[in-house]
Amino acid sequence: MQPGLNHPHPPAETWHRRFVRVMLYGNVDRNAKARARIGLALVAFAAVFGVIAGRLVIFAATGDGPAARRAGAADAISTARPDILDRNGEILATDVKTPSLFAEPRKLIDVDEAVELLTAVLPELDTHDLRNRLDSRRGFAWLQREITPKQQQQIHRLGLPGIGFLRENKRVYPNGAGVSHLIGHVNIDNQGIAGIEKWLDGRGLAALHAAGLATQRIEKPVHLAVDLRAQHALRDELTAARAKFKAQAAAGLVTDVRTGEIIAMVSVPDYDPNNPREALDPTRINRLTTGVYEMGSTFKALTVAMALDSGKVTLNSSFDARVPLRYGRFNISDYHAQRRVLSVPEIFTYSSNIGTARMALALGVDHHRAFLKKMGQLDRLRTELPESAEPLVPKRWGELNTVTIAFGHGLSVAPLQAVAAVGALMNGGTLIPPTFLKRSEAQARALGRQVIRPETSAAMRYLMRLNAEKGTAAKADVKGYYIGGKTGTSEKVVNGRYVKNRLLNSFMAVIPADQPRYLLLIMLDEPQALPETHGYATSGWNAAPTAGKVIARIAPILGLQPRPDLPTADKQILAAFRAEPRPREVTGSVPEP
Repeated sequence: MQPGLNHPHPPAETWHRRFVRVMLYGNVDRNAKARARIGLALVAFAAVFGVIAGRLVIFAATGDGPAARRAGAADAISTARPDILDRNGEILATDVKTPSLFAEPRKLIDVDEAVELLTAVLPELDTHDLRNRLDSRRGFAWLQREITPKQQQQIHRLGLPGIGFLRENKRVYPNGAGVSHLIGHVNIDNQGIAGIEKWLDGRGLAALHAAGLATQRIEKPVHLAVDLRAQHALRDELTAARAKFKAQAAAGLVTDVRTGEIIAMVSVPDYDPNNPREALDPTRINRLTTGVYEMGSTFKALTVAMALDSGKVTLNSSFDARVPLRYGRFNISDYHAQRRVLSVPEIFTYSSNIGTARMALALGVDHHRAFLKKMGQLDRLRTELPESAEPLVPKRWGELNTVTIAFGHGLSVAPLQAVAAVGALMNGGTLIPPTFLKRSEAQARALGRQVIRPETSAAMRYLMRLNAEKGTAAKADVKGYYIGGKTGTSEKVVNGRYVKNRLLNSFMAVIPADQPRYLLLIMLDEPQALPETHGYATSGWNAAPTAGKVIARIAPILGLQPRPDLPTADKQILAAFRAEPRPREVTGSVPEP
């Protein structure tokens, strides 16, 4: 280096470079140098094998290696769903683990041998289809979903290469057909395709499955409002009534008029959700939500409530029912003709078509249509169940339409929405949206809408009870439970014409009439006359006594205690109603009974 010249300092050496240099070159001792190099090699190999071991652990944890990854999409769909419970915690639907059989065709050695051995264990497999799947040379193919543990063990012993199993979640319904129309069912991939099961997927469960984020059991169950005990009792009685009266079908509902909760819902014939193919039978539809019907004389309750709530009609008003009404070629007459002027209570207890029609005409077509709109009878009813039907409403609503709709013909609605409207007539005047989920009275009041005055509701409760004491609902009365009710018999329309011997019968009962808590609907489709019914097939002879049997069974279950020796409706309900102050304005709350 020449004096006077400035040279830059070499850059500082980092610690790890110094460590490597010293270990490899800086040590004069050759043995130490060799040991250092061997140590570095061991560290490098250990790191490589550590990565490999970690990957093997991950593959082992996932259970089925590459095949599981190829089946990932299907496996994510057929994973866990939450348990569905009744209001008391009884299981209505749950998941169980079940094996499914798959193949990796590229790994098969002898396709013919595999087909022969597999069909020996699973004779239900189609030989031609199985051969096509195994001979496809694809990476993955399902062979049979949801096999039994015994079948899994037998196939495992065959020792076939390229044949394996995946554990999937299978939906199980312990109560079988007992809750089928309410719960619905799932498909082979555990996706809900009807009822509450479909509603669950609509709330985002299917999206979670598709994203692979719902692969473990979902711990939080869904609690429904249904009471399984009442459900079974209702189904038993409907099945018996259908057989006794040789009806095509039967259906029933129990709702809580204070909350809108659906406590029981049955439509028979029904199906076993564990075998969802039965649901394809068109005779097994849910007639309470997917069918629309002319509800017959049960609709008269709405007409009378409309008249009373208008202030133009009172319980003391009367209407001329001496002669039938004539509209062109239509003749409106009474089944229980009295041929005299009838008071409003008589119109209700005798179920007078003429008196009810005159009541509606007194208020006019526009008022009638607006009232039914307010009561939710002209629009599709929305609940948690995806299956719902649109009402059949006249396109041109004239005076004749008001006359016939007043007594339950000419307007077809889902039975559940008719029940919701009559529930409002009973609970103090609040129309509450029906629900299949548990709901408190406070929540119901927040969702409800006042549609009639409280005193109108009290008058309707009086009429319902009076009908059980003196009118067409007498055969439904159960001692101690103070029920009120209204029968309905409508002729079915066949090829555009009403057929007199094909009837749809219904009966609505409120329990108890003075302190309403539950509303019951019974429907029988085309019941036949029996010797014990003296040749009659109308609602009072079949639907009403069926309702009485149901009430006798479910009232104790639902906590209703019998109250013997209660006074008649005019003393128990009407006297209390007249003693209370009656505000004219419509309020937003339901008075406590």
